[in-house]
Amino acid sequence: MLTNEFSGKTVLVTGGSRGIGRAAALRLGSDGARVGVNYVTRRDKADEVVREIAAAGGSAVAVQGDVTSAEDVQRMVAETRAAFGPIGMLVHSAGLSILEKAEDVTFETWRRVMSVNLDGTFHVVYALKEEMIARKFGRIVLLSSIAALRERKNQVHYSAAKAGVIAMARCLAEAWAEHNIRINTICPGLIETEMGQLITGAAKKYVIDNTPMHRLGAPEEIAASIRFLLSDESSFITGQSLVVSGGRVMLPG
Repeated sequence: MLTNEFSGKTVLVTGGSRGIGRAAALRLGSDGARVGVNYVTRRDKADEVVREIAAAGGSAVAVQGDVTSAEDVQRMVAETRAAFGPIGMLVHSAGLSILEKAEDVTFETWRRVMSVNLDGTFHVVYALKEEMIARKFGRIVLLSSIAALRERKNQVHYSAAKAGVIAMARCLAEAWAEHNIRINTICPGLIETEMGQLITGAAKKYVIDNTPMHRLGAPEEIAASIRFLLSDESSFITGQSLVVSGGRVMLPG
């Protein structure tokens, strides 16, 4: 059912064809936002999201683009803007995780993970900054991870990249607060997504056993947190990292 919470607002969701991005696009679309659903190769999945949003009475468009390419990002931003007007909100969910022992990390895999998770964040945020600054309005949520907050011996590159996302958000939140731009990050725990399925068997059981709520998270739970950080209900929150992990990681008070 369509509500008016984000009526008249345009949001670009990267990685919007699956997982957390998909859940965020559907949630925001049902709340009245006009959604640019970014995908890299899965046009069919992006089209499904667009159809679901339309069926709920909302508006969406599928926009192809690889966040590691500045040219692709500029194009998908332009296509979203052409469809719905100025983009005032961003959910940057596109990401890549590779599990490998610390001693096996090569510069090739390091650069691959960094290019998606950190360089991609730069490309997308900076593709939108000029219009957000000019319009004196911007709401940005970047997906980080609890891997950025605790040691991960099999995710050296991923953890480093996601920690970089947090640092970037904090710096830009301070720099652009005067332009009415709010930037926050969400640090999910293990979520029931394709990326979450990289962890299986005993490793997955270990995570669940060491999560105080003793379960994995659902993409819709992360989408609810994204919605909150984009909404006026979080109007005095910027530069923060919201941990949504069932209690597995608790930041010091």
